[in-house]
Amino acid sequence: MTVLVIVPTYNERDNLEIIAGRLHEAVPDAHLLVVDDNSPDGTGAIADDLAAQQEWAHVLHRADKEGLGAAYVAGFGWAKERGYDVVVEMDADGSHAPEQLPLLLAALEHADLVLGSRWVDGGAVVNWPRSRELLSRGGNAYTRLALGLPLKDATGGYRAYRREVLDTVLASGVASQGYCFQVDLAWQIWRAGHRVVEVPITFVERERGESKMSRAIVVEALWRVTVWGFRSRRARGGR
Repeated sequence: MTVLVIVPTYNERDNLEIIAGRLHEAVPDAHLLVVDDNSPDGTGAIADDLAAQQEWAHVLHRADKEGLGAAYVAGFGWAKERGYDVVVEMDADGSHAPEQLPLLLAALEHADLVLGSRWVDGGAVVNWPRSRELLSRGGNAYTRLALGLPLKDATGGYRAYRREVLDTVLASGVASQGYCFQVDLAWQIWRAGHRVVEVPITFVERERGESKMSRAIVVEALWRVTVWGFRSRRARGGR
């Protein structure tokens, strides 16, 4: 399988070269696509230098910061145009260990979407405050309740897709961002009858740079999940 790892960046100059090196060491055959949203700190120039030096590294420049979901959708389109078999989502800040990617790829042999999960047995988080852990666990519990989605970590952003399955979901449209974008994709793939599995990962809070998490992202996620759940129950009741 040809594998493309998509890493969205915005002000990640201190992390990009480190994570790229770790990725290539962990999975030498994988290609890296940096999707940079015109980072003012020069991340895009660092990505260009990396791509000029390494045949496995590529860059997609975007004019503005439009959110995680939009960056990934752009990267997914780039992967489709070039015929990759597998598309991986990975953060640039080191919270997703490239050394664990072989576990996700191995599980993909018998699945269509593999989620790197913090909340299944064997999963863990490092250097998170208790409030952040409760927010994540609570958000995932609410998602399971509202959508009937049998996943422990539907909001996680470390995942591997079979690209042809991803294409079918994107054809129906995905407009949400952040946590909600991740839930949206997982829910659509599961509802379509595709195979979704979770493998345990250790998530490590970033050591350099600033988190992109915001209250607006959390509010959007709760609102959209509530609306989706209501519409889904109403549709089932109407049949």
